[in-house]
Amino acid sequence: MSSTDVIRQAIDVRRFPWIRPLVGAYASDFTSVAPLFAGDPSDPAAWRQTIARVSGAKRDHAALSGLLIRQLERRSAPTAARAAAAKFSDARSVAVVTGQQAGLFGGPLYTLLKAVTTIQLARRIESEHGVPAVPVFWVECEDHDWAEVRSAHVLDADCALQDIVMDDVDGAGVRPVAALVLDEGVLGAIEALDALLPASEFRAELLKELRATYTPGAGMATAFASWLDRLLGPHGLVVYEANDAGAKPLVADLFSAELRDPARTAALVHDAGAVMQKLGHTPQVESSADGTALFYMDASGRRPIKRRGADFAIGDMTRPASDLVAEALSRPERFSPNVVLRPLVQDRIFPTACYVGGPSELAYQAQLAGVYRAFGVEPPLLFSRASVTLLDSGAAKFLERHDMAFESLHAQDESALNHLLATLMPPAVERSLEEASREIVSRLAAVQAAVPAVDPTLAGAAETTRDRMLESLKTLQNKIVQASKRKDDTLRRQFQRTRALAFPGGHPQERAVNLTFFVNRYGFGLVQQLLDVLPLDGGKHFVITI
Repeated sequence: MSSTDVIRQAIDVRRFPWIRPLVGAYASDFTSVAPLFAGDPSDPAAWRQTIARVSGAKRDHAALSGLLIRQLERRSAPTAARAAAAKFSDARSVAVVTGQQAGLFGGPLYTLLKAVTTIQLARRIESEHGVPAVPVFWVECEDHDWAEVRSAHVLDADCALQDIVMDDVDGAGVRPVAALVLDEGVLGAIEALDALLPASEFRAELLKELRATYTPGAGMATAFASWLDRLLGPHGLVVYEANDAGAKPLVADLFSAELRDPARTAALVHDAGAVMQKLGHTPQVESSADGTALFYMDASGRRPIKRRGADFAIGDMTRPASDLVAEALSRPERFSPNVVLRPLVQDRIFPTACYVGGPSELAYQAQLAGVYRAFGVEPPLLFSRASVTLLDSGAAKFLERHDMAFESLHAQDESALNHLLATLMPPAVERSLEEASREIVSRLAAVQAAVPAVDPTLAGAAETTRDRMLESLKTLQNKIVQASKRKDDTLRRQFQRTRALAFPGGHPQERAVNLTFFVNRYGFGLVQQLLDVLPLDGGKHFVITI
């Protein structure tokens, strides 16, 4: 199957009002935002230079490879994933990294799209630059925001968006997600999924794999990682659980450096935000006057480290700065980076030539160039993940048949439907209404011109009469549209179904619908199909039928 067989539309993302301008500028006008980033991913020279920089950085490749292989073996990850991790033992190797929180059942479709883009880029680097390139998925699991990861949303047989919410587990909302252990409640979530998913030839296999992965007693983060292993490991994706204590010594110097000079990071982020604003873009990160870029993790959970004079505060406890710096070096597993420092931790552990992210991640990274320099970490190129809507042939043909702009489906009112129905009215009706409107304006203009000779005060009455007649005609036109709606129920159903698939609940499909819905519809072969047909173009949104 070729891309020409399945790609129905390739839409410039700048057409979408929900896409932040920074994303469009990054893809289509890089020079306008160049001061914010490490290089232009559309420039082959930028790739050569970045690969050389990253490969030249000092790093214990053998230790990294061994750490990853041990983690993959612990999860019984596919052989292809372990072989990919072994590539890191080569000092020339680079990584293409993406990441996401450990959401229930794999999270939304964009989790899969990030991974597919990452695999494609790693393969392209190997082909074009002749160095080992490993696709890596960073499972962010040190966050304690349970509400972000406990739910999944799928479309039922009627294309209605339905929520599946897992019951709280012990420590939910307090302890990091990596420390949360699934209980019997996860079986109820799988049963709810079973009840909601439309019947398909792939559902039995999907549910079997989920029950083997999301089991009582498994860690929430490990279940997520194992599920990605099943979907993407056969394609060489290395899934990495970010709480691995074995990797923390590799970044202990970053933790201690942040604690020695915490005001520096906040100032650099603030200054980069000011540059963003001058370039016409809204900063993503607001630095805190008393904050640091670190959390402290112990039996009480994951708590922010705050500055308190020359010391640090962790909850109600105050610690001397020298003590905390020493602990960061001796017990780095007790520390966790916030959103600012996390990319640097990632790119110190991995030789990251490119990071694949979504719109928010692109905006975060735009404020980090100075932070990378301050910590001596090589910054990667950034590449926007694939942006996709998967439609069945019926929905795609509906859009094509009526020449509807894809983004017009985003609104959850009936404006697009009304416009469509108006265009489908019999030409004679529309023509007659237009002629009547022109005739009213023409005839009343003549009346307005004539009445002053009789009584000048009647000119206003003539104008009011014209406006009332036009308004009555508009009312009649609306009634005709409404009659057309009632007459063409089939069209209404087709419209509503297509909109429900493309923008469930008013949100882009890739952000709203859990990836299990798509595996249920297309099978585990969906990954290979996307790898085969998706272009590497971060400036386009692709409407696809498979």
